[in-house]
Amino acid sequence: MDADRKGMDMKPRISVLTLAVADLERSLVFYRDGLGLPTDGIIGREFEHGAVAFFDLAGGVKLAIWGHDDLVHDTGLPKGTICSTAGSIGHNVLQREDVDDIMTRAEQAGAVVIKTPQDTFYGGYAGYFADPDGHLWEIVWNPQMLPED
Repeated sequence: MDADRKGMDMKPRISVLTLAVADLERSLVFYRDGLGLPTDGIIGREFEHGAVAFFDLAGGVKLAIWGHDDLVHDTGLPKGTICSTAGSIGHNVLQREDVDDIMTRAEQAGAVVIKTPQDTFYGGYAGYFADPDGHLWEIVWNPQMLPED
């Protein structure tokens, strides 16, 4: 590595994960009231294309929901459709039964269950749901990768 570039490498961390959403209010209700994620609600309404909601996750990571049109505006990219199979967000739990509990709560909040919880090939237990915009979440109990809390 060139000595002049030392310290310029990207650090191996994620601080904010932003999801583009069609309806900010609907998604706020889903994540706050339906899944119980802590938030101060929608902020930034005073700015054109600035309304956003942040949710506190473990380890200081934030989940942000931002209007799809606003993200398109900010990036300058053409608007495309949200594709559920372009990626997934994994939520690991401490106990196998937590998978069923969270999947039920998500469905009651308006999520679409994509794959009911079942045993996995690696000895775990997992299922998938899609949020109101089609973002894919995997709820997983993996005995080899338990969360610290």
